[in-house]
Amino acid sequence: MGSFSVLNNIPSMSGINQLNLYSINQNTTLNRLSSGMRINTGADDAAGLQIADSLRGNVMASDQSVRNVNDGISVLQIADGALGRINDLLHRAVTLAEEATSEMISDNGRAALDHEYQQILAEIDRIGESTNFNGTALFSDKFGNSGPTDGLDVFAGDLFSQGASSYISASTGSISAENLGLSSNLLTTEGSANALGEIKEALNTTDSMRGEIGASMNRLQSAVNVNSAKSQNTLSAGSAIRDANMAEEITNMAKSQLLIQAGIAALAHSNANSQNMLRLLQ
Repeated sequence: MGSFSVLNNIPSMSGINQLNLYSINQNTTLNRLSSGMRINTGADDAAGLQIADSLRGNVMASDQSVRNVNDGISVLQIADGALGRINDLLHRAVTLAEEATSEMISDNGRAALDHEYQQILAEIDRIGESTNFNGTALFSDKFGNSGPTDGLDVFAGDLFSQGASSYISASTGSISAENLGLSSNLLTTEGSANALGEIKEALNTTDSMRGEIGASMNRLQSAVNVNSAKSQNTLSAGSAIRDANMAEEITNMAKSQLLIQAGIAALAHSNANSQNMLRLLQ
């Protein structure tokens, strides 16, 4: 049998407890809607938070590795462009040397050819000395000296850490007319013939360098593409754990508001019943 009490309004207390629960749920939903994330504190999903944070850390490390390798690709592109310019100069040098081998060239004409040829050699030296990335000379034995070779060593980080080395290497070393074997002049027919052979050998050398650089660029770009896809998929996995389902949270918000309104109405009705008890004393 039910009883009436003026000391404890049990239905009212129950209504207050329910309103508190509804209010907590509504605040949680508001946090999710405002942040866009399902997990805002460890209390929301402790295990999910750990997994999501671990995945986010992997994504950040992976993205930084991609940026580092893209810088490496830029280095190789600069080196390839410089070697392309040297090749253009060598092609001009071939023309000059070929012309200078003719017995029909006068001494003055040969001197003029040799003057231009020496300017070409000087320009090759200048390109070798001045080509740099962020102030670091590229055609130097000191470039990438932490790597396995004396040429261009691009650190690829975690993208290639599974193999014997984390570097992508392209053999270049120091570039100069002397290092390319260009020591003859065009002042004599014999010297011009020697120069012609040296120039053709230099072209073979620079073409070989460009081939290695091109292969390295392709490998780095392939690794970047694969790693970018991996980063995207990892981000998607973390998003599935951490991000809020906005449609579900909007539904929860409407539900919470309705329950709170119903709870307030029930609480008011419970308090009204207590007031009715006092009328029995009148």
